[in-house]
Amino acid sequence: MADALVSPAIAVGTGAIAATLIAVAASKVKQIQRDDIIPLMGVMGAFVFAAQMINFSIPGTGSSGHVIGGILLSAILGPWAAFITLCSVLIIQCLVFADGGLLALGCNILNMAATSCLIAYPLVYRPIAGKSQKPWRITLASIAASIIALEIGAAGVTLETELSGITALPTSIFLAFMLPIHLAIGAIEGIATAAVLCFIAKYRPETLFSESLNQEKSASESKGKGRNILIGFGIATLIFAGAFTWLASANPDGLEWSIEKVSGISDMPSATPATAFMPDYDSRFAGIVGALIVMVMLWAITTIIFHRIHAANHQPSSKGK
Repeated sequence: MADALVSPAIAVGTGAIAATLIAVAASKVKQIQRDDIIPLMGVMGAFVFAAQMINFSIPGTGSSGHVIGGILLSAILGPWAAFITLCSVLIIQCLVFADGGLLALGCNILNMAATSCLIAYPLVYRPIAGKSQKPWRITLASIAASIIALEIGAAGVTLETELSGITALPTSIFLAFMLPIHLAIGAIEGIATAAVLCFIAKYRPETLFSESLNQEKSASESKGKGRNILIGFGIATLIFAGAFTWLASANPDGLEWSIEKVSGISDMPSATPATAFMPDYDSRFAGIVGALIVMVMLWAITTIIFHRIHAANHQPSSKGK
């Protein structure tokens, strides 16, 4: 969402909710018993950042879409770690590349990160996929969860725009364009997500998130397989980040397309944050730079979180003094 759609009151309200969820997520991540969680969050965040830069055309519509990545992240990292990871991607996109308004950042976190990681994954993906790693269940779960996440997000954008009251977009007509186009985008993202998860389930099933991770594997086995996954996603990140200017569709995305259909306005104005040194990704190296920033940011955040846990666990007891 651009700032032009959001009022200060809605910005403050959604920002407060988003900040609260991030704080809760940080406390939940502390409980994760997984040795590779820090590098995995960094690499997966960079991968999703790069993947989001590639807009794919929606046939017959003149619109385009991009993956959100929340279901993929949740299936590998777990919902709370995935939420922090996706929030980091959205924050970097906003502050460094002016992709999404600063005033609308809370809305974007709720509409994309919260709906996919905290709603669609636990309520749709997990019940359908279960503990099975059968391809058909993973595929069905990925498509259903991706569609639900995008549909809720599309409805959220419409509601937030209506409550803001600073545009003249008719709510019912706006929603009538938003839901179908994001249904198509969600279906395509679900197929792409399923392809990645089915591959992982076949060759590296231990990488997928489980509520009760198997901690009995040897350290060398876990470390070796984890390194392969990191290298694989790292290479994919470089490919996506380096090729986005050639692969990205020039068509407007689902939100821009819906606004244009309703209002006839093809470009919504948005203030550019002072920190945005590559607005609108105006460099062929923007993808690689952004992916590196996301990776470093996530490694720093998770290292601080787990360092505090380590320090707290090794503080001398004051009992008996």
